[in-house]
Amino acid sequence: MNLEKTRELEREFHACQKILTAIGDEVRQKLLLLMLMENREEIRVADLADKTSLTRPAVSHHIQILKDAGVIKSRKRGKCVYYYFDSTCQNVDALLRLLENVRSIIKMMKQSETTLEEK
Repeated sequence: MNLEKTRELEREFHACQKILTAIGDEVRQKLLLLMLMENREEIRVADLADKTSLTRPAVSHHIQILKDAGVIKSRKRGKCVYYYFDSTCQNVDALLRLLENVRSIIKMMKQSETTLEEK
């Protein structure tokens, strides 16, 4: 792999660091799945806490990490804060590009390895 590709991959990993950390946690994965299964546009922390063994502060902590990573957004209505998925999916798209580039590099390495073995 050349230096340019390595630097590009390094930049992509850096850009995706927050989303990788956010979705890498099992608790946050379960919260995301709950949000998807609820089949609602928005959900409150209290609703998520009621469906898990987590306290409201614990759910809020995990939701904030997902929000900081650009996976979800929030909207305040009265005293309640509602959370929903970021429909732009910009950070998810960046993660998919990163993974596609990693896959491409792995394939190139495998092809190079096969070529060397044939010689």
